[in-house]
Amino acid sequence: MNLNKSNKKRVVVGLSGGVDSSVTALLLKQQGYEVTGLFMKNWEDDDTDEYCSSKQDLIDAVSVADKIGIDIEAVNFSAEYKDRVFANFLSEYKAGRTPNPDILCNAEIKFKAFLDHAMGLGADLIATGHYAQVRENPLKPGLFQLMKADDGSKDQSYFLYRLNQAQLSKTLFPLGQILKREVREIARDAGLINAEKKDSTGICFIGERPFQEFLSKYLPREPGDIKTPEGKIVGKHDGLMYYTLGQRQGLKIGGSRESNGEPWFVAAKDMDKNELIVVQGHQHPLLLNDGLKASQLTWIDDEEPITNWVYAAKTRYRQPDAPCEIDRLSKEEVEIKFGQKQWAITPGQSAVVYESNVCLGGGIITSAI
Repeated sequence: MNLNKSNKKRVVVGLSGGVDSSVTALLLKQQGYEVTGLFMKNWEDDDTDEYCSSKQDLIDAVSVADKIGIDIEAVNFSAEYKDRVFANFLSEYKAGRTPNPDILCNAEIKFKAFLDHAMGLGADLIATGHYAQVRENPLKPGLFQLMKADDGSKDQSYFLYRLNQAQLSKTLFPLGQILKREVREIARDAGLINAEKKDSTGICFIGERPFQEFLSKYLPREPGDIKTPEGKIVGKHDGLMYYTLGQRQGLKIGGSRESNGEPWFVAAKDMDKNELIVVQGHQHPLLLNDGLKASQLTWIDDEEPITNWVYAAKTRYRQPDAPCEIDRLSKEEVEIKFGQKQWAITPGQSAVVYESNVCLGGGIITSAI
């Protein structure tokens, strides 16, 4: 497919079939860009089953492209996804951690495989429907900053913190200054088929399918005991990989005479003994920590943040920014201390550091401290 030669900037938009990417393409076309849509297929192991929406998503993406009046191409990145994202996902779960594959998918597929493919088509820029903003650093011309979206309830900069300068310099986020309800209004006004389509939730390749059922196809179940910190057995687990720190649902722990009536939460995993450690009460001391260590660090402008300075950080997506400072920092590891104790800091998740509304970068949590 050749993109027409003209003076217009050529943008390839990742069209997922959802309302956000559709409105992204529409806005860019209205702004005078030469727009092409690209539908990415990243998963094909069981895409015929009831939980996989990729066929309907492609139909919706094609319909939107037709309505807007742009070309669309479908490209299959399933092999890259398996190698770069899914293999990591499985090895992390096997090790007892809780990874966030959407973060790796952004860094390795949406802003690497997709970006490379788009550049091969002769694009000047790529765009996605993420709620985030990118701007040139006013103090360092030529360097780009990742910023939060204006719609704080939808901001997705947390998932994008592993993007580098080369990726950000070629990326547009047209929805960064628009509220979600306005996006749906724009789609309705334009007569887009997916204006009311439900937002996709959950991990991109699992979708709505039951998580245990999905994971057990790839990792064997290893049942074991559920214990209190004092060593009392209160139940059986199906395999440590199915549980995450802070989890309350699905523990199947009945009431007991010693129980204080408060709900049970996962507080730790003992990988050597294959034991799940649970505690009662949301504010149990074992669920609260002053700080964390993280590795596999990435800083967006290649400059490390400074120690003993007040920043904010998130240790999971749906969480308000927590004031913190960086106690120790090397090339390999960061140690972050929070102003207030943080709940259920989870190895495998990402700790993402902000200065005001600028995302500085972050790393993968290795332990709570």
